[in-house]
Amino acid sequence: MRRVVFFAFGLSWIAVVSSLAGAQSPGGSAEAKKLKNPVASSPASIAAGKAAFQKNCRFCHGADAKGNGPMAPEGTHPSDLTDDKWDRGSTDGELFAVIRDGAGPKFDMKGYKRKTTEQEMWNIVNYIRSLQAK
Repeated sequence: MRRVVFFAFGLSWIAVVSSLAGAQSPGGSAEAKKLKNPVASSPASIAAGKAAFQKNCRFCHGADAKGNGPMAPEGTHPSDLTDDKWDRGSTDGELFAVIRDGAGPKFDMKGYKRKTTEQEMWNIVNYIRSLQAK
């Protein structure tokens, strides 16, 4: 019985470590940089991205995406998504990877791959891009 419990614990630990390994750290990711956005930026995609952002992201990043959300964990500083400073890379693929996998190394932002679809994540990328253009 002890071996089964130890084995199960070991598998759980491996799953946690491997899920954290994919998170985007400062400096970006060469692998994520290669990802191409399969969702064309359009008024419909941007509107869907805004809706998904308001549902999932505004609590920490703020309704205006300036990093001033009322529910950001204490001691964290969510990114201002409207500025031109991108600590974790600036390509669509890198933005997507942060949304999907989270922001390392402390993981103040958890990944959304289990909470949203890839389509929704790409729509959020298109929405964030629309904010930068203003």
